[in-house]
Amino acid sequence: MFNILAWLIGLLSLIIVIPAQIPFLGWANWIALPLIVLGVIFGALSSSDSGRNFCLIVLLIAAVRLMLGGGFI
Repeated sequence: MFNILAWLIGLLSLIIVIPAQIPFLGWANWIALPLIVLGVIFGALSSSDSGRNFCLIVLLIAAVRLMLGGGFI
């Protein structure tokens, strides 16, 4: 159950993170980060690792974009 919830939160976060790759929309990554962390937590509580790993990949994409844009040190 937690794995499905982690996948759903990861997909919602990915929907937010994809348009945030466009210049001047990087602020949307800050909205997605708490959702991604929540997905990682739910994924860690599940017996399967796929939801957690998906959320970690989305987190990596958002963090790299924030680092390149200067919004994350």
